[in-house]
Amino acid sequence: MPRSARLVPVAALLVCGLVLVACDGGSPGGSGGSGGSRGAVGVGDPYFPKAGNGGYDVSHYGLTLSYVPEGGRLSGTAVVTARATQDLSAFDLDLVGMEVEEVRVDGVGAEFRRDGQELIVRPSEVLAGGETFEVRVRYSGSPLTITDPDGSEEGWLRTEDGALALGEPTGSMAWFPGSHHPADKASYDVAVTVPKGLTAVSNGELRSVRATSDGRTTFVWHTAEPMASYAATLAIGRYTVTRPSMGDGRPAYVAVDPSQAGASRAVLARLPEVMEWAQENFGPYPFSSVGAIVDGPDDAGYALETQNRPVFPGAPDMRTFVHEIAHQWFGVSVTPRTWRDMWLSEGLATYAEWVWTEDEGGATAEESFTELYEDGTETYEDLWDFPPAKPTGAAYISESPVYQRGAMVIHRIRQVLGDDDAFYDLLWGWAAAHRHGNADTDDFTAYVEKRAPDVDFGEVWADWLYGEGRPPRP
Repeated sequence: MPRSARLVPVAALLVCGLVLVACDGGSPGGSGGSGGSRGAVGVGDPYFPKAGNGGYDVSHYGLTLSYVPEGGRLSGTAVVTARATQDLSAFDLDLVGMEVEEVRVDGVGAEFRRDGQELIVRPSEVLAGGETFEVRVRYSGSPLTITDPDGSEEGWLRTEDGALALGEPTGSMAWFPGSHHPADKASYDVAVTVPKGLTAVSNGELRSVRATSDGRTTFVWHTAEPMASYAATLAIGRYTVTRPSMGDGRPAYVAVDPSQAGASRAVLARLPEVMEWAQENFGPYPFSSVGAIVDGPDDAGYALETQNRPVFPGAPDMRTFVHEIAHQWFGVSVTPRTWRDMWLSEGLATYAEWVWTEDEGGATAEESFTELYEDGTETYEDLWDFPPAKPTGAAYISESPVYQRGAMVIHRIRQVLGDDDAFYDLLWGWAAAHRHGNADTDDFTAYVEKRAPDVDFGEVWADWLYGEGRPPRP
């Protein structure tokens, strides 16, 4: 997500702890049934402690949805396939709003109740640890728009001709039940039925488009590679769709609000070029398809790195376009393990902007670094307010220390290495080592030190990554 997305910070949320551990959630009505216990409420993220759920790992989401823009009503069935990591007498799914009509576990009706964002499910029999199970949730209602701690909006955003679903950091729980934390990735199949004349765009590849008996249209999307739920999207509306040819033959799908088609044309036409450039710098593209969604300028206040095809609020400028494409490597494929590790995503994507600008004949990355160090607070007043690896709360994970100072950390690594080939080898290796997985700051620093064992990065970590205030001049 680009830095310009975020608004004035508000108070931080309380946290369960300083490491990713499960918070004790108790049980839906006691200590759980004999032979099992309730999975934890949340995975204990430092800033969103109730996000995700303990006791199981999701492998697949199957969503069958129907949306009527007039009245804003969504109805759906979510089939969640997961593996129990403990004996489970009960478990939670994250879901806000929406009316739950039925829950079945392995085909058998299950008891359920609601508690805030938690949908608490008690299967008829204890699920054994290691067992794969399937939970089917039938639900309907008007999905909510969620306001983040920093004041920005996500979840289900109603638009003039449809809707736009955005999930960072917790918005996906507004439109389907699941384990909504980036540490729990899964594959997806999404079938969406909308009124005739509208298009439904999601992640992955479009498998089919078919007319229904009542004159509506169903779009079926498949995402094979693991995806964090915050990177899942659904855009419903009137779009001009193109399928540009990519140099490697990879399928591309670009959906543009007709009002933005003219203003977007020049930037979107460079998608094949940007993809080739990114693969030269960051390594092989980690997904089977590519593209973009350009919605109306008033539909969302920010761009977002949704998997396969980033979302843009109106025609993107070139730097924002490069930023979101770079996220497909850093943030979407290699996903932060917790929301405290956001700098690993945003710092690298911001640094990609610097490298693109340099390669286009503009300011070099060194000049971008120096300008920020000398005069950065003129543009980013909070640049030195906190270190990239230690945002002061949930309201600050998308502020400039995470983005701009995060990019400065990456450039300091390049400076200390003193060898551009070694630096880009490092970026390639990092993207490959954690492809389709999760990583945290400790993983990154250990990786850098292992790749360059004879180089001392102590000052980079102490002053630039974790240090308070403006570091000494390098």
